Amino acid sequence: MGENDDSDIIEHHVEEEMEKRGTRSHAASSSSFPESVSPSDREGHSSTQSSHRLLAYSDALISIIATVMILPVAHTKVEDNEELRESVQQLLTTKIAVYLMTFLIVTVAWAAHIRLFQVIVRIDDCLALLNLACMMLITFLPYTFSLMATFPQKILGILLFCGCVMVIGVIQSVIVLYAFSRPFLLNEQIQISENQTFYKHHILKVIMRVPLMCLFASIFSVIFFQLSYVLLAIVIFLPYISQFLKWCRSKAIGQVEETPDSMQFYTFLPNEPLTKERVEAFSDGVYAIVATLLILDICEDNVPDPTVVKEQFGGSLVAALQVYGPEYLAYFGSFATVGLLWFVHHSLFLHVTKTTRFMGLLNTFSLAFVGGLPLAYQLTHEFPRNSHNELEAIQISCVIIFFAGIFQLTIWVVALYNEQETLHPYVRLLVRVGLALLRKIFCPDRPDPRTVVEEEDDETRVPFNALVT
Repeated sequence: MGENDDSDIIEHHVEEEMEKRGTRSHAASSSSFPESVSPSDREGHSSTQSSHRLLAYSDALISIIATVMILPVAHTKVEDNEELRESVQQLLTTKIAVYLMTFLIVTVAWAAHIRLFQVIVRIDDCLALLNLACMMLITFLPYTFSLMATFPQKILGILLFCGCVMVIGVIQSVIVLYAFSRPFLLNEQIQISENQTFYKHHILKVIMRVPLMCLFASIFSVIFFQLSYVLLAIVIFLPYISQFLKWCRSKAIGQVEETPDSMQFYTFLPNEPLTKERVEAFSDGVYAIVATLLILDICEDNVPDPTVVKEQFGGSLVAALQVYGPEYLAYFGSFATVGLLWFVHHSLFLHVTKTTRFMGLLNTFSLAFVGGLPLAYQLTHEFPRNSHNELEAIQISCVIIFFAGIFQLTIWVVALYNEQETLHPYVRLLVRVGLALLRKIFCPDRPDPRTVVEEEDDETRVPFNALVT
């Protein structure tokens, strides 16, 4: 049940339509214009272009927005005479929790944007402007997050956040309606489909789920404040909740007849809603931006004032810069950590052929903790050497790095579990050889389970005459 069934149904549906149309589908695949497109639409087609550049621009912008949300947390000042443990407890319960939630929500919006433009493969000026309006509202989200993190008990921040998400949903709905009114902008398989209305309604239904959840969250922020954050957290796992409910329904009432509008994601490959290349591009953007944020703090905080250099250090810039030695050391250490995490991520995905949806979720969690590295940098160089807060700051940095790495390890474990689907053939061969060597070294007397099964099968294969006798 689930994704494989959806994929089979959709592919079967498309095959039936292709058989009905016969030579028409062949002509549509060999020509850039389907036969159903009118001459006026063909003229409009000539003024369009592929959506690849728009997607690249949107990917870069969304990765920046998701990463800079750590800045309100990283720039929280903690005095040396203040107990860091108490301050961190307050951070964990407010700012860091809100940061993780909003980071994941922004990545959900990014994934929905990618899926939307798997259906809309060409754009014109109107679609480009509508997408810019979406991006403008997305760039406003860090400000709403700052309000939510700084004033967690005030409802204005969450109202602004929910309002932005709802308007983004409305604009995306307008994009869908506009694209379906001009079919030559759509995926070729949808162009030749007789069920465009089904697809359009389903896409609109999926798009409006998140704005509706934000509407309820904004209402409950006035009535019961804590529940609004719970509803926003549900947005992150909404696809998985829908899949689980669908599985429960199938177990309760049996197989339900599917229709074209019942596909959960608006893509013809539900098992691969986001390609490996898209996941890599977004991840590379996050790593690059995190590394950039580190040097921005150096440029802002560690450039001495000319008056101070003249009065306290006798005009010697070298002597003034020596004061910032620990900050430089923390910067190079943090940059090396980001670089090593990127290298591990690069090496991991070098052996992966495709990513599953669960691997994408784990990658998002890993990126969320990678985005917290500027906080680790700030805490590491914030306090003087041998202060009572220095050890706690180092422990917090290690926890952030640990979770960023452990989610990468979990991605590899999931890839090994689904090796037939996710790994290159030579990697599968190396894994099997490695497991065989480990079994030979640590369990030399243990028989191979497959051999045992074959021997048991041979024993059970008794001739019928002998069994009767």
